[in-house]
Amino acid sequence: MQTDKPNIIVDLSFKFALLIIEYTEVLNEQKKFTIAKQLGRSGISIGANIREAQNGESLKDFIHKMKIAAKETDETEYYLLLAEQSKNYPKSGELLLKCTEISKILSKIISSSKSKLP
Repeated sequence: MQTDKPNIIVDLSFKFALLIIEYTEVLNEQKKFTIAKQLGRSGISIGANIREAQNGESLKDFIHKMKIAAKETDETEYYLLLAEQSKNYPKSGELLLKCTEISKILSKIISSSKSKLP
């Protein structure tokens, strides 16, 4: 499944992971360790699962890994919403927008990939 041409979702999820790292470092500096740890794990794993899907053994394997990435995106969105709604947390609005964008793209990829299954 991996090709040499640009892959929007791979690139977006990588850049998103870098932003998550920056945001969780701010959370750690503010001693918001619980959310920082959970958000770091789920936010970074989105890209890792997308990247792993690129080398899927089959279309079913690709879809499965993309579904895992979609679940991690949902979890990440939850933690970002918690931070956004909590009065003592730095705002996460930009990250929420990017997370929603990734979620929509993953949904389209999964849907179109499922339509190719026999």
